[in-house]
Amino acid sequence: MLFLRFNRKLKTTSMVQHKLRSIFIALVALLFVKTSFAQDLNKNDRQVLDSGIEILRSYFLENENWQIADPQVKNDISGLIHHIEDAPLDSVLHNLNRSQQSDTIYVFRLPENVEDSLSVPGYIAAPEVRLGIEQIGIDLQKEAQENPVPVPLQVIDNARTMAPLIPENKGMVLFADSLYTLPDSLVIPEVIPDSVLNSPEQFRQLVRIDSLRIAFIEEKRLEYNDSVTKATIDKASADYRQRMFEQQLMFRTKRYQDEVTLNNYRVLRAYNDSVMVNVNDTIRAVIDVLTAYADFVDTTQINIINLNGEATDIVLQNGREHFSRLWLKNEQNDSLQVLVKSTDKRGMQMLINDGVTFQRFSERQTKDFDFESLKEDYSRFSDVGKAYEVETPWRIGGDGSVGFTQTYYENWKKGGESAISLLMILKGFANYESSDGKIKWDNNAEFRNGWLQPGGRGSELKKNDDKLEITSRFGLRALKKWYYSAEFNFNTQFFRGYNYPKSEHPDPISAFLAPAKTYFKVGMDYKPNPDFSLFLSPFSIKNVFVRDTALIDQTKFGVEEGKKAFWEPGLNAEFKYKTNLTPDISWETKYKMFVNYKDPVRKLDIDWENNLRMRLTTYIDLKMMLHLIYDDDVLFPVYNDAGDKVGEKAKLQIKEFITVGFSYSINKKVMRTKRIR
Repeated sequence: MLFLRFNRKLKTTSMVQHKLRSIFIALVALLFVKTSFAQDLNKNDRQVLDSGIEILRSYFLENENWQIADPQVKNDISGLIHHIEDAPLDSVLHNLNRSQQSDTIYVFRLPENVEDSLSVPGYIAAPEVRLGIEQIGIDLQKEAQENPVPVPLQVIDNARTMAPLIPENKGMVLFADSLYTLPDSLVIPEVIPDSVLNSPEQFRQLVRIDSLRIAFIEEKRLEYNDSVTKATIDKASADYRQRMFEQQLMFRTKRYQDEVTLNNYRVLRAYNDSVMVNVNDTIRAVIDVLTAYADFVDTTQINIINLNGEATDIVLQNGREHFSRLWLKNEQNDSLQVLVKSTDKRGMQMLINDGVTFQRFSERQTKDFDFESLKEDYSRFSDVGKAYEVETPWRIGGDGSVGFTQTYYENWKKGGESAISLLMILKGFANYESSDGKIKWDNNAEFRNGWLQPGGRGSELKKNDDKLEITSRFGLRALKKWYYSAEFNFNTQFFRGYNYPKSEHPDPISAFLAPAKTYFKVGMDYKPNPDFSLFLSPFSIKNVFVRDTALIDQTKFGVEEGKKAFWEPGLNAEFKYKTNLTPDISWETKYKMFVNYKDPVRKLDIDWENNLRMRLTTYIDLKMMLHLIYDDDVLFPVYNDAGDKVGEKAKLQIKEFITVGFSYSINKKVMRTKRIR
């Protein structure tokens, strides 16, 4: 029945689950062989067991995406693996047998940790989201053309009142500004000859021309006012429709993004739940096989001693019954026979022999027993020496600083803008150096976070610094100050980043683990003192990972569409130097360069950070930083003179700040206590 249930659960899984099923069938067959013949493992059987052990290792001990529901089960699994590989552990098998329930959850995984989310049916990735948003705009534009948004009368009335009309009797300005031209027949000379004034006929003709001229000018004035009023109303209507269009587009886009987020969560949750069921069923089946095997091949022997010192051995073993008799004695040397039967490897039954009677009914004097003889001799603990401290190879320390700046303006005639800014920096290290100097292990972590609010309270809050970096470097001395070294470096950010100023519903350009960069380096490290290091690693791997491709466009960081990560080999060179310019001024520079072997001429990453620290008081200091980054995988839009986007390319990134704030540092040796007599 176990196999049928196991087989049914695996019908909808991937090739990994089919492989697990094959291993389980082999394990069941192995258990049958071992139960029937109880012989030693041969080479093929050992391979099957090793495959089962690898399954347990991958989910309980090595894979960080799968989390353990019960920590005790993890310890038991580890003990079970050691039992198969090394020695038997009875307590581990006992605990695992009690935990083997049909609904027991051994490992679980959160939906956001699904590695192959892009291949899950129904999951909507970032490129599809972008196409969906573009289609929303196209559909909305088509709706607006077919059914224009009605413009309220108030907007039309306001536009009509705002139209720059020409008042009555002022129409001549249209001809003075050359907007219109008078016909030659309506032109009246500026100076009228006396002959015209003295001729009644010519004078009447002049009066008629003047009347026609006035009518013509009024006609053009009214025509101009109508055209201006219409143009003003049309522009106000177009602006109103554009605002309504943008609001509707923003609303539909936000609703679509929310639907995508909810859909992706439901799809990944359903997929992840089905995978978790199959994985836990596989683990349960493997545990059954391994515990049954371990339980079968081992026995337990118990030695029971009565009050007279008489010993009886009892053997406990699965599948076989052992019987032993034991005589219990009291201080009066009365005997009581007990039959002991082994039920399995961990249990036994005890039965008092038939026909036992007690003939002692009268009060009898008992033998005094010296209970003081059972007490331990604690006198040896009185000779305790004094404690002293010795140094360990570890040195721990770090420094933290918090800087705060606030500016406020009100009725300030010279002008200015209120602003609030906060910057927090935390650095820590834990370094190991052996007493002979042959082994060095440096571990560093840095956290930076800064926020800026220009304009004071109520304005937009902006992020101006965000960094999480963890570095671990292990070295073995090769020659004098040179070390064979291997380094692991990880860096990302905690909070979402935006292009400022951002709109009401902006799309972030970065987030936690989007992107996350990981470097693994192997090479030589020249370290003559703690303040200088030159690390050259011709064998380096760079990995870029974007956790949420529906929220963040991974192509901006060099990741191809439809993927979440990429890696590339290269050469890494790293230089670090720190010096004290004066007792209160120190300068530290860190330079890193990564050259991609695939395209060493064009593919180049540079990271150069400079920090200047000036101590003002014991706990107050001034810090200046200049950080330059060039990463060919990080692309920025390029625009032409007309403001149109024409492409993307990598650019030099520059960050600089100066801050004054509270600072505290720690740097000390790790000590341990010993005692001498």
